[in-house]
Amino acid sequence: MRYLGSMQYGTRYQPPGLAASLSGPVAGDLSETAISEVAMSVFGQPDIVPLWFGEGDLVTPDFVRDAAAKGLQAGETFYTWQRGIPELRAALSAYTERLYGIDCPADRISVTTGGMQAIVLCCQLLLDPGDNLVIVSPIWPNITSAAKLVRAEPRYVALDRKPDGRWALDLQKLFDAVDARTRAIFVNSPGNPTGWTMTSEEQRAVLDFTRQRGLWVMADEVYARLIYTRPVAPSFLEQARPDDPLLVLNSFSKPWAMTGWRVGWVTHPTGLGDQFAKLVQINTSGVPHFLQRGAVAALEKGEAFIAEMLERCRAGNELVFQRLSAQPRITIARPEAAFYAFFTVEGVSDTMKFCLSLAKDYKVGLAPGEAFGPGGEGNIRLCFAAGADRLSKGLDRIEAAIKAL
Repeated sequence: MRYLGSMQYGTRYQPPGLAASLSGPVAGDLSETAISEVAMSVFGQPDIVPLWFGEGDLVTPDFVRDAAAKGLQAGETFYTWQRGIPELRAALSAYTERLYGIDCPADRISVTTGGMQAIVLCCQLLLDPGDNLVIVSPIWPNITSAAKLVRAEPRYVALDRKPDGRWALDLQKLFDAVDARTRAIFVNSPGNPTGWTMTSEEQRAVLDFTRQRGLWVMADEVYARLIYTRPVAPSFLEQARPDDPLLVLNSFSKPWAMTGWRVGWVTHPTGLGDQFAKLVQINTSGVPHFLQRGAVAALEKGEAFIAEMLERCRAGNELVFQRLSAQPRITIARPEAAFYAFFTVEGVSDTMKFCLSLAKDYKVGLAPGEAFGPGGEGNIRLCFAAGADRLSKGLDRIEAAIKAL
């Protein structure tokens, strides 16, 4: 393994002739995601209703911005701790322990430049060329790019869709996808784009399987606070031992409306702290000090804002579901978590073409299902983390486009 040092889990496998087959540049071979392609086709036009990206229309709350501005004015503009300032790691420790009722010391936490960098660092940490990463899909497309960037193979296991439109994971199908080259299983729960949420029992089963097979679990839990049926989504952290081969990825972007701040974190076994410090040094040298002050404020003062965000998303969920389910050509299920509607339109098989037409001719931006890998084809994603006025305007335009089909 490239960075795991003495923390070895499982047996490595290197196919013959691998080095020759993986020569040449990687980044140039990564295609633009279908979401970006749709967005960039009309980006910046003032009359577009943007419901394509995973963010709402609320500005980061004042107490977070004020804390960052105070740090900036205090001159906190120098290089800083690679794994995060001590105050932020301590606040993340307290937050995790409060949320899940577990022991999670600060030395198990490393701060990253957003949830996306957390994914990239974990791929750099775990995956060698020729490894494969088993991924539960439909899934946000950047995990695919991150795996390919380190010359690993993304291998998908699609969720099953029930007759009522809800999503479910076949654990046996997941386990059967693992072979001698598999290094880790990647699970995003609550999920983007489906809102599917893994149960505690499923998490225990996956952990038991990975322990037996010497595999890692990469758990993306960015939407853990945005769930409509319980206070917080089940977490692998509740089921795992401190030294389990588990990496839990998180971000400040969604619950605290901090998408542009690029602050995230990874919860990992204690022994990986030095490795994460090295990876942060190589990639970014760390999150700006003054921005981390804002993140501390979010953790310490942000519960009321999270409740506001959740209610806003709950209202958006209901509005979108009522409007779209009333359309006879649309099949949609109310998601249990996250802030996306993932639906099909009868007669629309090429969702990329349909979304490009929506953007150009009807001035509303949605994400094509093909962007999300196996299981996503034929679906369309709408982000409902916005106010009623924006959503209603977008829905009016979507309904007009469907009537014109």
